[in-house]
Order: sequence, then C-alpha cells, then structure tokens
Amino acid sequence: MALHNTPSQLGGRGMAEWPLPPELVLWVAHLATPLHARHAWRLLPLLRGLLFASGRRTVAAWLRAAGLGQDYKRYYYFLDALGRKAHFVASLLLRRVADVVAPGERILLGLDDTPTPRYGPRVEGAGTHHNPGPGPAGQKFLYGHVWVTIAWLACHPLWGTIGLPLRALLYVRARDVGKLTPRYGVSFRTKLQMAAELVTWAAGWLRYLGKALWVVADGAYAKRPFLKAARAAGVVVVSRLRKDAALWGVPLPPRPGAPKRRGRPPTYGKQAISLAKRAGHRRGWQAEELVLYGQAETKTYKTFLATYRPAGGLIRVVLVQEEGGWVAFFCTDPQAPVAQTLGAVAGRAAVEQDYHGIKEVHGAGQQQLRHYWANVAAFHLNLWAHTLVELWAWRRSAGRLRDRKDSPWDDPERRPSHADRCNALKREGLREVIRGAGRRRPLTRKIRTLFRGLLKLIA
Repeated sequence: MALHNTPSQLGGRGMAEWPLPPELVLWVAHLATPLHARHAWRLLPLLRGLLFASGRRTVAAWLRAAGLGQDYKRYYYFLDALGRKAHFVASLLLRRVADVVAPGERILLGLDDTPTPRYGPRVEGAGTHHNPGPGPAGQKFLYGHVWVTIAWLACHPLWGTIGLPLRALLYVRARDVGKLTPRYGVSFRTKLQMAAELVTWAAGWLRYLGKALWVVADGAYAKRPFLKAARAAGVVVVSRLRKDAALWGVPLPPRPGAPKRRGRPPTYGKQAISLAKRAGHRRGWQAEELVLYGQAETKTYKTFLATYRPAGGLIRVVLVQEEGGWVAFFCTDPQAPVAQTLGAVAGRAAVEQDYHGIKEVHGAGQQQLRHYWANVAAFHLNLWAHTLVELWAWRRSAGRLRDRKDSPWDDPERRPSHADRCNALKREGLREVIRGAGRRRPLTRKIRTLFRGLLKLIA
C-alpha cells in the first residue's frame, strides 16, 4: 500500500496535496491494514481532508480540502465499509497509543457518552434524547446521535492528563432500533451494555502490557451490568456514588476459637451504612494536599471500606467536602490510595475536553450523512484524528505547538490546546509545500512575507 498517493489516485486535478508528517503517514497506513486492500489506501487522503478542511465540516468539505471531488462516490461507499471495521482499526490505534505514551504502573481509561445533534429526515440511528447542555434556550431534548465513547487518559509529563479517544458505540433507543434490525442486524442495547463491551474490548487488547487497568466513569454507569463486566475483565472502576446508595458494612472475621461454619464466608456485612450520617459526623475527616486538575489542591476527605452489591463485594468509599456540600466516590479496589482515586476522578475531565475538541475543532456531527455505518465511520474518523494529532504532538515542545504573539491578552504559559496542536501540524505541512516551491525557484522576500501571512490565516 502506497504511503503517498498521487493526485491522479486521489481524484484531484492540479490541486495542492497537503503533506502530513512522515510518522503520521506511517501510523495511518498501519491503521488501514484491517481494511480491504481495494480501498484501504483511501483512509489517508480522507484523514488529510478532515484535518485541512475549513468551514462547516461536512464530508463534502473533507473531499474538497483533499482534492477528492472527482471520486466522491467511492469515498462515500468507503465510509460504509470503514464503519463496519471501525473496531478493528481502533484496536490498532490502541496499540499505537501504548507505544507512544509508554504507560506507567497503571492505565487509566475514561468512559462517557455525548450527543451530536443532527438535522433532516431519515437519519439512521438518530432519535430524541435528553440534552445534557440545554444552553440559553433551555432545550431539554435534542434530535441526533448519542455515542458511548472510551478514551485513554494519559498523563503527559508537562501538560497533565490528556484524553485520547479510541472507540465509540452508537446508542439507539428501543423505539428506533426496529428500523435498523432488518437492514443492518443492529439490536437494542443499553448504554451500560455498550460500556461493558468497550471496557472488555480494551482490557483484552491491553492485557499483554501486564499493567493495572482502571476506568473512570460517570455515576450513571455505576450499576450492576457495567460493574459486573468490569470485574470479570479485571478492571478497577472509579465512579461517583449516589448519596442514598445501599451500602453495607464489612463482614466480621470469625472469632478466634469459634467453630468453623459450613459454606462460603459472607460477602456482605449485616449493618447498613448511611452516607449522610457518615458525612455528618465530625470525626474521621482529614486534609491532604493532592495534585488535581494540574495543580496542587488541599482536599478534606473521609474514607472507609464498605460492601456494595452492584459492585459484587468490597469497595473503598471516599467522601469529599466541597464548597457546595459533600460528594461520594468509590473504587472497586479496596486497597487503592485516596490520591489515586481522586486523581482518576479529576482525570475524567479530559473526556469532556475530548468532546469539545472533536466537536469544535473537527466538527463531529456536521458530516450530513444518513446511513448508519457511514455515521459510525465519520464519528470514528473524528476520534482518530484527535488522537493522532495528540500523539504527533506528544514529544514536541510547547514552543513548537503554540504561537500567541498575536494574542498578548492570552496566558503565554497556558498549555497548548488541541486547536493549537492541529494548527501546528497544518503549519508544518504548509511550510513543507512552501519549501518545495522554493527549491524549484527561489522565492522573493515579498512572496515569503505573503506566505507567512497566509499561514497565520490558515493555521
């Protein structure tokens, strides 16, 4: 499979082919190996168009940016084939992340769901869902897709936790899935079942590393189907705990010298635990300085062991005193330190940053596609573009990724955003085009100044 496609292969006529960094080209070529050899090469030019597109990020904008308009029909068919093989491609990306990030003693994954609003009739898989961000209009519901997504939450040595999204599953309501079953064989599954599949998938592919695997999820996922699957996969779960959660004490050990009872030892204690009473008691609180959200904070917390039936046994509960009151978290590893538990909770914010990046920077949900598998492919392309850009920028200095000379009001020491990283990648590709033109014919100072101005406008 060719790493660099000629303009005739890409469908462009006389249009500049924006080069990508060599390592990025090699990564994309590796990701395309599960696809059929007949169309696997199309993944690279399509990702190039996604990265260099401007305006509303429709698939048509991707094709125009990469000069693929003459071959547009085959690329739309390619999206359908890519959507069916998305989990294989995501598995290879997971391995690539492990190579670049070089994880420590544990791997932290983040799990959450997000909607992408859609418009128009006959959009397969779309439905009416609760709107998590009503905004000024106060819309409680929206029409569109809901994606259950898993991301690798990697700790960068300089910039803290960075989310690297890997794979997503499209949640379709029971009343809407019947239209898809005869055509695509799609059956109804709850978000908890999808989250369980994603965690099991990640654990299977990461088992070769021999690392402890943790996953942090929203409190809506702290229920039996998900916790049971994570426990079976050997994954430690950190999540928020309801204030009225049915907790039980730790079973008492047998008294010395007492006769041995028949049967299995008890898993759950007999004494019910009230979180409100534990939080209201003045004893047991302690303060500790922890590094959360990239800065040192002093947290007042109380921790104890309990048994929780949805989790299948013993858990560690952490109560944290905040300005608005106390909140409760739990970890299915009873030996886990409080600092790691609260660090995982803080790391979940990177998942929200991922959603912001793929929607605001890459335009997830704007692709104007109607077929089920084409929508799956388009959303995954946005996830993978986000992760590939972050991996490309992983070992690059902040000076090469951010340029805030024209923004004196901005904090020059703020870590580069995902948009900064994308613009840095574009600048590197555009500079390569300019250097190539200069090698063929020396450029005047006026032309070089003009090129620098164009670079600022484009990236």
